[in-house]
Amino acid sequence: MRAAVVQVPGETPVVTEHPSPEAAPGRSIVRVTAAPIVPLDLLCASGTSYFGRPAVPYVPGVQGVGVVEESTTLPAGTRVWFATPAGMAPGDGSLAELCAVADDDLVPVTADVPDAALAALGLSAVAAWMSLTWRGGLRAGEHVLVLGAGGAVGQAAVGAAKLLGAGRVVAVARSEASRDRALAAGADEALAPEGDVDAFAARLAEATGGRLDVVVDPVFGAAATAASRALSPGGRLVNLGGASGDVAEFSSAVLRAKSASVLGYTNNSLTVEQRRDALTAVAGHAATGALAVAHERVPLAAAADAWQRQATGDPGVRLVLTS
Repeated sequence: MRAAVVQVPGETPVVTEHPSPEAAPGRSIVRVTAAPIVPLDLLCASGTSYFGRPAVPYVPGVQGVGVVEESTTLPAGTRVWFATPAGMAPGDGSLAELCAVADDDLVPVTADVPDAALAALGLSAVAAWMSLTWRGGLRAGEHVLVLGAGGAVGQAAVGAAKLLGAGRVVAVARSEASRDRALAAGADEALAPEGDVDAFAARLAEATGGRLDVVVDPVFGAAATAASRALSPGGRLVNLGGASGDVAEFSSAVLRAKSASVLGYTNNSLTVEQRRDALTAVAGHAATGALAVAHERVPLAAAADAWQRQATGDPGVRLVLTS
């Protein structure tokens, strides 16, 4: 089969012939139709991550969409979204024509949403959805702030907050293009961050109408510091990434006075059932057009170019390999 193969950790994958996977007990064979290139793929393939150095050669790709070819648990032809531990554990991932997937990591999909659109949402949308519901406990009418709102998680969080009945959704993103994506996702207002934390906290309080109940934070750093100061009594800041740094500063007096919460989130903490239910909900809303992430379809043959675009910075859209 054709696949994007990491031959040396830290180097760009090469599209080449690679051994096709074989079915085994507890594992199904999926013909991949769409697979996104995400930051986690690059981290795993770097050879310097906390997952350790991956055994090479291997096919990266921690998620995808496709059709079951061989399985003992699902009929052939079943359309699925799936996850893989590629780069985090031995084995190949989704950036290939075929992929062997653990049966627990298959989620049947019946919603009428294009494969590339679902692949673009994927785990980013699961993280956004569960940050708002499971961790953030969002209630209808509450006001939401989404940091890093131009990225895939941020766009999904903006759309999900509106779907879940948020009274006002404010987005923060650095570039004008990113703010435009957040507005297209449904944000009521989009702001650029500023360097002075106190001034930025005041701007956030004004933009959220003096009420800030839930913050979805994939960036941390100074933006999270400012957001924590703008929280309303009982407010919750859910952190699911550190794109702007690994350290933020929180005032004990502010948090205690407001009985505010700072909560961590990772998809790795979800049960199989939680992930399945979240992905199914995301797919259903995507089918109605209410939830989407800006994306670009790229043929598998151009995987190396797409990988380099992702590696050199924010490509502006989620890059999805299709075959």
